[in-house]
Amino acid sequence: MENNKKILLVEDDLFLLDLYTQFFTQRGYNVSSASDGEEGIKTALSGTFDVILLDIMLPKKSGIDILKDIKAEGSPARNTPVFMLTSLGYDEIIKNAFQLGAAGYFLKSNILPNQIIDEVESIISQNKI
Repeated sequence: MENNKKILLVEDDLFLLDLYTQFFTQRGYNVSSASDGEEGIKTALSGTFDVILLDIMLPKKSGIDILKDIKAEGSPARNTPVFMLTSLGYDEIIKNAFQLGAAGYFLKSNILPNQIIDEVESIISQNKI
């Protein structure tokens, strides 16, 4: 079931990274991944992705800092929809992510991996990404 959609997952929890990768791969997505902030921004800026799923709390560089780099003037990934993955329910951080250009966020504790995939697929089909 190949759909040619490319997703970047930036997540330092290797169990979740593997789980999300398996779920998206089973649905036919081409998945790239990074497990820390430096690897995440390097991958985000060096490829063309349909969607980026970005953890907020990462080693080496935070998800908020990566989001700033992705959405910066002249960034090749500037128009890529970015969804924040977080275990935190901090309204201020989430508000900041939206101000920086995040398309949405998922509270990992409140959503199952297959629900994240369903949401991403819904957004892709609505936006014709």
